[in-house]
Amino acid sequence: MPREGKKRIAILAGARIEDMEWLRQELAATAPEAILCADGGARYARLVGVVPDLIVGDLDSLPEELQRSFRAEGIAMAGYPARKDETDTQLALERALAMGAGEILVFGALGGRLDHTLANIGLLLLGGIRGAAVILRDESCDVFAVTGEAVIRGEAGQTVSIFPLGGDAAGIDLAGFDYPLEGAAMTMSRPYGISNRLAATTGLIRVGKGRLLVIHYRRAVA
Repeated sequence: MPREGKKRIAILAGARIEDMEWLRQELAATAPEAILCADGGARYARLVGVVPDLIVGDLDSLPEELQRSFRAEGIAMAGYPARKDETDTQLALERALAMGAGEILVFGALGGRLDHTLANIGLLLLGGIRGAAVILRDESCDVFAVTGEAVIRGEAGQTVSIFPLGGDAAGIDLAGFDYPLEGAAMTMSRPYGISNRLAATTGLIRVGKGRLLVIHYRRAVA
C-alpha cells in the first residue's frame, strides 16, 4: 500500500505484455490514482481501454496515427528529444514521483531487451532514494527492492528469488520460506538466493545492511 498521503500511480512501459485481459484486471484491481505511459506503452492503454493522464518520452515507438488520436482527445503529451540520457520509463517515473507517488507499479518493464530490463531494475533504486516503492510487474512475477524489512504475501510453493542489489548485502533473515536464513550475507558472485519458495501464505525478509532484489513469481517455477 502507498504511504499515508501518497499516491499509487501506474506506468505502462513499452516491453511486451501479451495478456491484455490480465493488464485490464490489474489496473482495475489496483485502482491507481493516475496512469502514465512511457512512449510506446500508450499502445497498451488504448488496447485495454484506459485513458492515460500523461504520455512521456521521445515518441519514437508510438505510431503517428495514435499520437494524433491522443492529441485530438486532449491527452497531455510530454515530448523529449531522442538524444537524451534518460530512458522513457525513467522520465515517466520522475513524473510520477513529482506527482507525489508513494507506490509506483510499472507494467511492461520486463522481458524483451536485456539492457532495458536492467535499466528498469536500476529504477527500483531511484524510487527508494526518493521515498517511493517501485514494483515492476508482469504476468508472471513482481520485481522489487527491499531495505530493512518486507512481508511477501502469496501462496505456499510460489518461487521467490533474492539477490543483493547495488552491492553486497548482510544480516539477511528469511522466515516462512523452504530455505530459511539467519544473519546471512549475499554477493552477486554467489547467487544462492535463487529459487527459494514460500512455505506458507506469507514470508518475512529482513536485511541489516544493503538492499535486496526480490523476484516473486505467482506460481512455482522449475
